[in-house]
Amino acid sequence: MKAGAEKDEGGKPGTLRHVAGPVLRPLQASLSFRLLVMTVLFVMLAEVMIFVPSIANFRKTWLDQRAAAAQIASLSLEATPDNMVSPELREELLRNAQIFLVVLHRTDTRKLLLSESMPPKVDTYYDLQKATAFSLVVDAFETLLAKDGRTIRVMSKPNHSAGESIEIVLDETPLRSAMLHYGANIFWLSLVISVITAGLVYLALHVLMVRPMRRITHHMVSFRQNPEDARRVILPSGRLDEIGVAERELAAMQSEIRATLNQKARLAALGGAVSKINHDLRNILASVQLISDRLGAVDDPTVQKLAPRLFSSIDRAIQLCTDTLKFGRAKEELPQRRRFRLASFANEIAEASIPEKLGIGWIDHVPDDLEIDADPDQLFRVLLNLVRNATQALGERGRVGGEIRLTAQRCQDHVHIYLSDNGPGLPEKAKAHLFEPFSGSARAGGSGLGLAIADELVRAHGGHIGLLKSDASGTVFRICIPDGGGSDVDCDEAEDICGHTAGGTVHK
Repeated sequence: MKAGAEKDEGGKPGTLRHVAGPVLRPLQASLSFRLLVMTVLFVMLAEVMIFVPSIANFRKTWLDQRAAAAQIASLSLEATPDNMVSPELREELLRNAQIFLVVLHRTDTRKLLLSESMPPKVDTYYDLQKATAFSLVVDAFETLLAKDGRTIRVMSKPNHSAGESIEIVLDETPLRSAMLHYGANIFWLSLVISVITAGLVYLALHVLMVRPMRRITHHMVSFRQNPEDARRVILPSGRLDEIGVAERELAAMQSEIRATLNQKARLAALGGAVSKINHDLRNILASVQLISDRLGAVDDPTVQKLAPRLFSSIDRAIQLCTDTLKFGRAKEELPQRRRFRLASFANEIAEASIPEKLGIGWIDHVPDDLEIDADPDQLFRVLLNLVRNATQALGERGRVGGEIRLTAQRCQDHVHIYLSDNGPGLPEKAKAHLFEPFSGSARAGGSGLGLAIADELVRAHGGHIGLLKSDASGTVFRICIPDGGGSDVDCDEAEDICGHTAGGTVHK
């Protein structure tokens, strides 16, 4: 069995992940616990950064003190007439200074002041006068890692300008013991400071950040479970910092979402009721239409005068009910795409939507060999809506010379279809909401559903429908339909590359 592995409940060896999982799970799941651990680690790291130069400075100070003690011990020799002391006094002076020998360096001389009769062999040498901050740190760790009984030679600066330098030889063991004792004290002090600091920082961050974030998270989860419950909208605490901004923005967003959901629910219920009413109303109007057809056969001048208006009103009412029912469906069927020639039903669209009595010209400029990848039925509905709108605009114009032009061209992997007329153009109010249901109609009494349905069908093909222009000279719509495996359509860029052709044959 591998080291660190354990057996799970089934008796199979567990991996390190299974062993560490229960330990790391609180750290992963709790922001507070993670914050506490990270605070302790960061404070400990700061204490380590303080400890390293501190232990190096402690070693230097200790050695400087030994050098100062050795200098004081050497002054007793200068007080004697012949610079000689008894062996007992020399041993006592060296023992009190904790050194083996002292050498004083002056300008050009090197004088041995005190020394044991048989000084030990020196293991290494340190010059405190030339030491840098980095070398002091390295030397300190070298001392900590050394074995007991090592003898070192140290060069230091004497006090009161007694010479250029003072050199001592001493046992490093007392220095290492003092450094270990100092390091232990620093460690425990740092640990206590780290725990206290981490606790205070944790409490402050918990009150200022973690607890408010928990409150925000709780309200988000609670609101998601039941957005319609007004009690689940968070009440801002009034703080002016980022947490307060987050609370106010969350409250505003929850209120807007709740209002939108309530509005959509009411609109859905209203839409269902409207669909039922329109369904029954369409059937009633169909019956009225049959009666009105019979009424039109009555040979009476007044009836003959009012019948066309009646027929027109009934037709508009039936069309409005039909469009509303179509738009009220949950969604349109997905396009059943296939490649076919667009010219095959161009004239069929004109015959289904342009009355002969209006004398409107139909200009068909669709190439016979142009194929398009689309759903024929849905594309027919799109063009039919556009042609009907153009026919109504030209019919309201009230003069001869109205024309509707259909052109198309292939540009790389998609097809551009242009439908234009020379009518009076759309009013500005209609342009602002052109493809919005019940808003984009240019006629009084119009529903505006035709263009909304056309836009939905074109977007289902991955394409785009837009108004190129509409002014006193006429109106031009553009439809871009990409092939089934083609890229996204950028109509303006493609038109710059391929250009826009026009022309055609007029059919009356």
